Amino acid sequence: MKKQWLVVLSLVFALTFVLSACGEKKDSAASPAASTAAGASTAASASPAASPSAAPVTLKIGATAVPHAELLEYVKPALAKEGVNLEIKVFTDYVLPNTQVAEKQLDANFFQHIPYLEQQNKDRNLKLVKVAGIHIEPFGIYSSKIKKLDELKDGAKVAIPNDPSNGGRALALLEKAGLIKLKDGVGINGTVKDIAENKKNLKITEQEAAMLPRVLGEVDIATINTNYALEAKLVPTKDALFIEQSDSPYVNIIVAREDNKDSEALKKLVKALQTEDVKKFIADKYQGAVVPAF
Repeated sequence: MKKQWLVVLSLVFALTFVLSACGEKKDSAASPAASTAAGASTAASASPAASPSAAPVTLKIGATAVPHAELLEYVKPALAKEGVNLEIKVFTDYVLPNTQVAEKQLDANFFQHIPYLEQQNKDRNLKLVKVAGIHIEPFGIYSSKIKKLDELKDGAKVAIPNDPSNGGRALALLEKAGLIKLKDGVGINGTVKDIAENKKNLKITEQEAAMLPRVLGEVDIATINTNYALEAKLVPTKDALFIEQSDSPYVNIIVAREDNKDSEALKKLVKALQTEDVKKFIADKYQGAVVPAF
């Protein structure tokens, strides 16, 4: 009887051992997976978070109101998506936008053409540079007194801009319209002293460019920059008695300093302005008074 009980106990003990061993194997098999999951969790928590997108860069740019600031406002949302916060400062004169770029109060400006920039660099000892050409604003001859240039009387009063580059441009336009003749070879660099022929004895006065639309009622004709004409609600293609053609060399440009002309923000600005969408905007809004140059 004792022997039988010993056999039974031995069998029970053996079975318990086997079951225990199986359980250990199962736990042991699960352990590496659990270990791997735990390790992955630890690694994930230890790894650095994805780097956030770069903070927006602010680009300060000076511009005259029409069409420059309007074009900048148009591309402002697209630039924001590119991480560039465009801060536009509107000017009513042609001097401060350049001096403020030179003094680093502004990053760039958009209001002038190359001849004017070159003259400003020379006269004010600036070192500003062209970044890109955007559009042309054909220069025009306007009047509130006559409908055609043929009606212009002897001794008529004529107002032109007083800055050298636009003054020379105005005189060249008056010559092209057949009203005066300049000395040979003068071209766009002429001054009133370079007038060789003035059959109508026109009385030419020089005034600040921004003031010309305001004095239109005080003179017989005035040569006005398109941006100021548009601000005065004049439609160049309809109201100008004579206007430059679209092949004018006076491309309006983005201007910056040597130290920042190749900045990523300025590259993004130029890219945003030189698109088919902007071309269409210019064509629809300005009806030929502003012509894309890209």
